[in-house]
Amino acid sequence: MRFINPKIDFAFKKIFGSSQSTEILISFLNAILYEEESIIKSLEILDPYLGPQVAGAKNSYLDVKALLNDGTFVIIEMQVLKVQAFGKRVLYNAAKTYALQLTRGELYKQLRPVIALTITDFEMFRGEQDVISHFVFKERTRLSDYLQNDIELVFVELPKFKKELDRLETLTDKWIYFIKTTGTLDEVPQTMVTVPEIQKAFEIANQVSLTQEEFNILQQQEFFAQDQEGSVALGREEGRQEGRQEGQVGLIMRLLSRRLGQINPDIESRIRQLPIDKLENLAEAMLDFSNAEDLTAWLEANSPKD
Repeated sequence: MRFINPKIDFAFKKIFGSSQSTEILISFLNAILYEEESIIKSLEILDPYLGPQVAGAKNSYLDVKALLNDGTFVIIEMQVLKVQAFGKRVLYNAAKTYALQLTRGELYKQLRPVIALTITDFEMFRGEQDVISHFVFKERTRLSDYLQNDIELVFVELPKFKKELDRLETLTDKWIYFIKTTGTLDEVPQTMVTVPEIQKAFEIANQVSLTQEEFNILQQQEFFAQDQEGSVALGREEGRQEGRQEGQVGLIMRLLSRRLGQINPDIESRIRQLPIDKLENLAEAMLDFSNAEDLTAWLEANSPKD
């Protein structure tokens, strides 16, 4: 038996954000956000796309978005690689989710809280040992809460979770272990079967249940993640051999080809004309590209003007 890796975007969305994932997501969120108390009784899984408020503004693509029974929005992102300004991206998506609730003529009192849950396969906060971190608005000196503390940032750092299977004690432990290790397992651990929602998550994660199209998408994303994992070391090596900018271009072209297929020569030429700071921005932006049109639109907005 083989399982899809929850750390890959497609797999994470299929397990936690599909039409059959409601009970799974309730169990997972109660464990991570509310210390296993049954605070969330029900939720609605929503379209995770955050469109721009004005033409030309930045699109956002979340992994999972849900509306809880108390009116709170929860947005979830699984991030394998630490990219430039990732912390700003988390805050941007949380603020955007909060702001997009209102349309013209609606009142501020209608705004509902937003929790941004980010799971990282790297350390966000070096020097801190906690696997789960919660951030809210506090007064700088007294550390008292802001009156409308409507945006909360929650991080789960997988590398800091060191427990082995035989040491899993809580539901929170089991869910974090599930995300961290499922892609390497060949059977469902007996200690996990006792939780019905985790058992169902394993059933969804079974590769046998995938269609050929789903398998192809998953495989493409896995290849892309593997390429990016070696990007820093490779970029440094190529930078020494060819110069920083040329090395960056070569790396970006390979990653784009993995994600979007063969790149049009005219598009490649435009990429090669980008200054180093724009190339670095493109390396981050490509994580949100789903087709060649997204790349073209980004170049239109970011290419040097004559």
